[in-house]
Amino acid sequence: MHIQDMNWGMVEDLLTREDRCVLPLGCTEQHATLSLATDTLLAERVAREAAEGSGVPVFPALPYGITPTFTAYPGTLSLRVSTYLNLLDNLLSGLHAQGFRRILIVNGHGGNTPGQGWLGEWLARHPDARVQWHNWWNAPRTWAAVQRVDPLASHASWMENFPWTRLDGVPAPEERKPMVDVAALRQLPPARVREVLGDGNYGGLHRRPDREMQLIWQEAVAETRALLDSGWA
Repeated sequence: MHIQDMNWGMVEDLLTREDRCVLPLGCTEQHATLSLATDTLLAERVAREAAEGSGVPVFPALPYGITPTFTAYPGTLSLRVSTYLNLLDNLLSGLHAQGFRRILIVNGHGGNTPGQGWLGEWLARHPDARVQWHNWWNAPRTWAAVQRVDPLASHASWMENFPWTRLDGVPAPEERKPMVDVAALRQLPPARVREVLGDGNYGGLHRRPDREMQLIWQEAVAETRALLDSGWA
């Protein structure tokens, strides 16, 4: 159930029998040859597919996140950490006020993880709520599936290259990039980050066969669905 396909009365009726919902979190940032909305597209899609048939509503993904490192790449937009935490507070508190008590956050962007640490503060103020923070791409089962295909997988590499994140007419380079020193990269200002990274891929191939990607995607959806069904304390 996608919120964009519902009206307020339908949600009110749903809340008489269901207290779960899904909130995807994305970002708008460079992903080499892939869409700037890659993190948002993936988080929302895995959330929708995981919730399919469950009767649990999926809210639209938050399309902006914390990504100051990539702001030298045009099209990348970053929120301050304080702004982001305030946004999460507003969203979670709004869901709680309406009656949602079990909220699955499906996060698609590593830079958003300050929210994961902050979440305990929100839960302390809402002791009757349960919130799961799920980084879908590096959750145990999904990451194991990625590693079985190719251990060299990273930001903007093949592991994010799905049919729904590619851009028509934009070819993927054939090179297998060596992995960047991520710790060193985090010390650099945005302009230097762009000089070091070039197209933006951290390391690895830009694309692998779709049959391999589909197996990883199936694992990601199944792992997310398991949390939605039975991951509640």
